[in-house]
Formats: sequence, structure tokens, C-alpha cells
Amino acid sequence: MKSLVKPLSAAAMISMLMGSAGLANEVNVYSYRQPELVQPLFDAFTDETGIEVNVAFLNRGMIERLLAEAARSPADIIMTVDISRLQAAVDAGVTQAVQSEILDGAIAPEFRGIDGHWYALTLRGRVVYASKARVGEGEISDYLQLADKKWKGRICTRSGTHPYNLALFSAVIAHLGEAEARQWLEGVRDNLARKPQGNDRAQVKAIWAGECDLSLGNTYYLGKMLQDDEQRRWAESVNIEFPEFAGGGTHVNVSGVAMTAAAQNRDNALKLMEFLVSANAQAIYAETNFEYPVTAEARVSQLVASWGELKPDSLPLPEISALRPTALKMVQEVDFDG
Repeated sequence: MKSLVKPLSAAAMISMLMGSAGLANEVNVYSYRQPELVQPLFDAFTDETGIEVNVAFLNRGMIERLLAEAARSPADIIMTVDISRLQAAVDAGVTQAVQSEILDGAIAPEFRGIDGHWYALTLRGRVVYASKARVGEGEISDYLQLADKKWKGRICTRSGTHPYNLALFSAVIAHLGEAEARQWLEGVRDNLARKPQGNDRAQVKAIWAGECDLSLGNTYYLGKMLQDDEQRRWAESVNIEFPEFAGGGTHVNVSGVAMTAAAQNRDNALKLMEFLVSANAQAIYAETNFEYPVTAEARVSQLVASWGELKPDSLPLPEISALRPTALKMVQEVDFDG
């Protein structure tokens, strides 16, 4: 079935999984992660274990689908990006706790859910892309500087309500408290060069085009853009800066995995989860996706290492996730998106 993953639609794949769920030598995955990012991992897992991985790649509605399917769901595992999406799955009751010495030994407590309901697989910094031509290296060393009036009319970003930005804003609230975080967010809003729009890559294009000098973005996009003939020139126009919080580090978000409450291939699902934190899998993540491995022993790729050192903030991600509703309300109240 593995060879059928790419050409089939998500609906067709889910229908197929519903008919085959529970077979002894397979594991079924619902994934928000793009096929090109995770298929190499699944192929390596099958080569090592002989267990087939059947995947339905979804764009949206994963939790709603799991709730509708309930105990009949074919999915054993979900894979997604962003701590808020992982926590939302837990809050919806569609995951189950996992006990694994391998997972607990590989992943630091701040990068896994309470009672083993989710585990981070990779890290990505929410950093600043800065124009090589118009911003000196090291000019941005603290997130709070983004609200400085020197950057008025010089910042681009995607929507403030996007999960990547909401996670960062939640971290700001956790570090500063609501009152100071609101002042900071208003300052960043006032420094925007244009109405928030597009994705992270679009902000780098805007820097290249001279529309702004700074943007918020995830680290791995730089690697992806350097692989694209058109986008390479955008990427080559910027440096990555790693702002930090006082007394903390650079805000990181995660891609992660959780076992579904309805998992019928539980043993195989656990084997896949444990494989994904192995040295082999973490190396694939690092080299293929330009992400930071979540395990201490794994190394980043040479390209990622050339961008500078990422010092992840020690603030536990569950604490950040809990502040997401507050961050969303704040974004709306200050009219961040205009």
C-alpha cells in the first residue's frame, strides 16, 4: 500500500484505511506534514521493520474527522506541526497516553505532553529574517526590540492569527505578562510595513523586493527556499537572526506525533513513534527538512549549522499552548492584522 500514498486523494486513502485497519503488519497515519517531508522516514521505517506505513495526508479537519470516526477510525498515529494543534488533539480526547522509556529518554520534558499524550519530533526556531543590505548582523538580539521605533515601517509578517505567530505571542505573554505583552504587540503592529499577508516565504520575498527589512519566519524555510530556483535569490538576500527572551532563549515550535485513542495497531504505532526519535530518523529530518533534531545526540545539517546557534527557550511548550486563547484575543483586540 505504501506505493499508493501519493496518487490517492486523502478521502480515497482514508476509505482504504477504513477497510484494512487492524492488519498485523501495518500502521496507519493521518498527517498534516507534507508527503515529501515524511515519506523518506516511513520508507526507512518499513525497510528496517517490514511494517507498512499507510498515510492519509490531510490539509485540514483532522480532529473533526477523528471525532466523527470515533472508535472506527483507522488512524493509529497523527503527525502535525505546531504545539497548539497537538494540544488541541489532546483536549479533544482523540489521543491516548503512551508509556515508552525510549521516547521519554530521548525527548526532554519541555518537548513532550503531559502523561505521554504527544511527543515532539523536530524543533524549528521562530526567528527574524533580516536584510543583508539594510540591517547589520546582530541588530536584533531580543524579541522585545521588534517593538522599537527604529523599525517603524520596516517589518513584514504573516497574519497574527496564524498558529506560528500565536505560539510566539503566547511565549511573549508567558515571559512578560499580559500588560507588557500587549504593549509589545502594539509596538510591533505599529512597525509593520504592510498589512499582514502571505506565508513565511512571502515575507522574505518582500525583503528582497525592498518592501521591508525584517520579517518573522521559521528557520527551515531558508533551506527550502535555497533549493528553489526562483526563491534562491530571496533567500540569499537575508540573514537569520536568533532573538532571545531575557533569561530564556529563542522561541521554538515543534512538529510532533501522538497515538490516537482508537489505535488498532498499537504495537506497530509505538514502534513507529520510537523509530522517529532514533538516530536514523533524526538524521533524515535534519538533512532533508532543515529542521533541528529533537534528540540531544543528533546533529543539525551543515547548512543549518551555518546559520548560527539555536538556543531553545526553556519555557515548557504546554505552558505556551495554554496561553494561545489569550494571545488570539490580544491579536484581535489590538487589530494586529488591520
